[in-house]
Amino acid sequence: MERLTNKEEEIMQVLWQLEKAFVKEIVAKLPGKNHYNTVSTIVRNLEDKGFVSYTAYGKTHQYYPIISKEEYTKRFMNLASKKYFNNSYKSMVSFFAKEEKISATELREILELIENKQ
Repeated sequence: MERLTNKEEEIMQVLWQLEKAFVKEIVAKLPGKNHYNTVSTIVRNLEDKGFVSYTAYGKTHQYYPIISKEEYTKRFMNLASKKYFNNSYKSMVSFFAKEEKISATELREILELIENKQ
């Protein structure tokens, strides 16, 4: 699976939220000013990459995601782990702890989740 650009991810976030949408609905949900034709081109690129499909209504298309947010997140996190942390989730969690992005309480909650899964 290809990694998405920031704008593609932003559009996918909207599609995951709306579940299905016409380009004008996507444009309306995006932050800032976005040109209809630009968003339409990016959505078609997402279709080419296998992230979205559509239902045709005459000349217009209603797009919907064919990759779930959970599946993309899983693949993205696996890629990030390999690329930046030598495939070590321990290193990843240590990084967030050192950067003060995760608290001791949150780490204990994670540990509890792990222990209860067994």
